[in-house]
Amino acid sequence: MARILLGVSGGIAAYKALELARLATVAGHGVRVLMTENARRFVGAASFEGIVGAPVLCSEFERDPLGGAFPGDPRPAHDPIGHLAVVANCDAYLLAPASANTIAKLAAGIADSMPATAFLACTAPRLVAPAMNDRMYADAATQANLATLRERGVEVIEPGEGRLASRGEHGRGRLPDPAELLARVEATLPAGERPWDGLRVLVTAGGTREPVDSVRFLGNRSSGRMGLALAAAAQRRGADVTLIAANVALPEPPGVRRVDVETTAQLAEATRTEFANAHVLLMAAAPADFRPAEIAPGKLQREGKLDLQLKPTTDILGGLEAGEGQTVVGFAAEHGSDTERAREKLVRKGLDLIVLNDISDPGIGFDSPENAATLISSTEEAHLSQAPKDVIAEQILDRLAERAILR
Repeated sequence: MARILLGVSGGIAAYKALELARLATVAGHGVRVLMTENARRFVGAASFEGIVGAPVLCSEFERDPLGGAFPGDPRPAHDPIGHLAVVANCDAYLLAPASANTIAKLAAGIADSMPATAFLACTAPRLVAPAMNDRMYADAATQANLATLRERGVEVIEPGEGRLASRGEHGRGRLPDPAELLARVEATLPAGERPWDGLRVLVTAGGTREPVDSVRFLGNRSSGRMGLALAAAAQRRGADVTLIAANVALPEPPGVRRVDVETTAQLAEATRTEFANAHVLLMAAAPADFRPAEIAPGKLQREGKLDLQLKPTTDILGGLEAGEGQTVVGFAAEHGSDTERAREKLVRKGLDLIVLNDISDPGIGFDSPENAATLISSTEEAHLSQAPKDVIAEQILDRLAERAILR
């Protein structure tokens, strides 16, 4: 994987850089961190060091215990100049958050901090992610400085719009989500650096809705978070990812193509169409098992008793036939860890792997940021302990690769 250099300047958004460092490390990248003195007022160097497993550099006069090496690489026999060696070894350098002050220094070539000095010496792809108050971001000086950096080939990742750190303020200046930042960095890496380059991965996410009338529907509480985490993990590995999203309110990961559907029939049709060109299907969506036999015209009135007749929906996985070179992963949401039922589904639907989720635990159920799972194949079972869903996603993809399930 890649060697990513992360520069952190002073700003309240520095806390997001911790999550970025974690995501990059989980994805298998080697990460080194550079900090300005002001950045250390917001987050501690020890937090980054615990995440990436390498010392943080805050001054050009510090001795780098790793001699510019990244985690997993051998330390050189000599003691090189820290701010030169670490950038010479990196594959990409991202400065996030980049404060207005640091951006001005980068544009002027001022090298009075470790991140700024390293920035001047870096010949790898350089990216900056501005984060500041909206008025500071909109100021002519900041915009001119960003224009200068763009002219020099620096990639500027535009900030998002929303609530800002100052109470009651709203505008453009928010640091993008760490997953988006990581995707932007990975997009700059040379082709062939990622293990799933060339693979086409189809992911389904969310829960379908079956209309009862023009207002009401039958559905479930699936948020799509697990499917989004799988799509992001596959994209980080270099795959060409298509996401079929069933009523998912969350944004898709950067670089992922999205197809929106509502009902189980629409999900089935989209899955059949997209699966024809996919190497891997990760069926994380939760389709409804039943739908109303008839959809009432207009809105049903609240008068008297309502008898709702239901009929089964399409069995999406049961209707797919995997061809040569195609891998299918199903998901089973059960109230309890009934592995026999999941194994029966594995065999009946001809799956390569099934992921069993116990929805009886509210800490890992629908719409939870964390999950736990049991992975079941024809030859083994493996339990994944409770962890954030992006971690679980990486572990699922690791298992596909490690056990040679990918055809």
